[in-house]
Amino acid sequence: MSNFKVINNDVQTLARTGEFTYRNGTIVTPAFFPVGTQATVKGLNSSQIREINTQGMLVNAYHVSLRPGVDIVKNAGGLHEFMDFNGMIITDSGGYQIFSLEKLRKLNDNGVTFQSHIDGSYITLTPEDVVNIELDLDTDIVVPLDECVKYPVTEQEAAKACDRTVLWAKRSKSEFARNAQKGNLFMAIVQGSVYPNLRKDCLSKLIDIGVDGICIGGLSVGEPLDLRYNALSVISQETGNEYMRYFMGCGKPRDIIDAVSYGVDLFDCVMPTRWGRTGTAYTSKGKVVVRNAAFARDYTPLDEKCDCYVCKTYTKAYIRHLINTGEMLGAQLLSYHNIYWYNKFMSDIREAINSGSFKEFRDEFIGRVGEE
Repeated sequence: MSNFKVINNDVQTLARTGEFTYRNGTIVTPAFFPVGTQATVKGLNSSQIREINTQGMLVNAYHVSLRPGVDIVKNAGGLHEFMDFNGMIITDSGGYQIFSLEKLRKLNDNGVTFQSHIDGSYITLTPEDVVNIELDLDTDIVVPLDECVKYPVTEQEAAKACDRTVLWAKRSKSEFARNAQKGNLFMAIVQGSVYPNLRKDCLSKLIDIGVDGICIGGLSVGEPLDLRYNALSVISQETGNEYMRYFMGCGKPRDIIDAVSYGVDLFDCVMPTRWGRTGTAYTSKGKVVVRNAAFARDYTPLDEKCDCYVCKTYTKAYIRHLINTGEMLGAQLLSYHNIYWYNKFMSDIREAINSGSFKEFRDEFIGRVGEE
């Protein structure tokens, strides 16, 4: 039985609303998850995360396994207890981070050896190791180790990465089947860069393995937009309605709304909190760099159309003061607002799809905020 149920399909695009059921509840899609790389969404506590009605988050198993260590989290009762978060938790294997360390790692079909970014020690991980780390963390969604490739990449190199990704997914699923507890779900990552034939082949093999959803990797890495959208279209057409489609690392609002129109259901990115830490808010008019001098005497809220706690309480002038004096509160307030804004943005997208007005909503949004 599929964990994903389509509620409404847009008649003019591939956009859809849906429900994904997991052991602790159901999330509604399209949805955006903030990133809690090290078992925390930077700048926010669990009470604030609940206030914002965050449906779930992505935690990086690689980082958490290094600090504080899997045993510490496991003995605390798993990630949900350790973090005080009852929403859906997806753990990323850390494959993207590992493979970005080109000069510090070696890989073969058995797994990957890399240098820790903390103390320089060498670590070897097999696909089985990664699955068991994630299961010990007691995540809701296990994502296996995959081979990420950058853009541009030759078709031959992308095909080799696809083969290894499928090999590791098979081994990961076998290990998952042996050790998973009731309720843990398994979502594999489809690779293939911008080559439709590779995407189709990789996707078909992953579905044959048996997955509870599809993660989309190897996009939003510098490829031309037409090639990205072609790849997303192929993935959507090949998966049908029974699988949730999760575009990993996609975070710009314009990119999100475009990807929704190509059938993507779930997104994650560090962007809302990273913008917050650098003095930037996302608003109904696009990005606002609050640290700029223009806002020194601006006594209006970050976004007059936003009803979050920050916008109802503080002014741009005050938040600019906090950012420019290095006060932690400034980054915290901006991060809170940004994640709140993203949640409202996704809610508005769902409402537009359900009411049959998504294309008009998308066109109006792009006309209002531009390419940001």
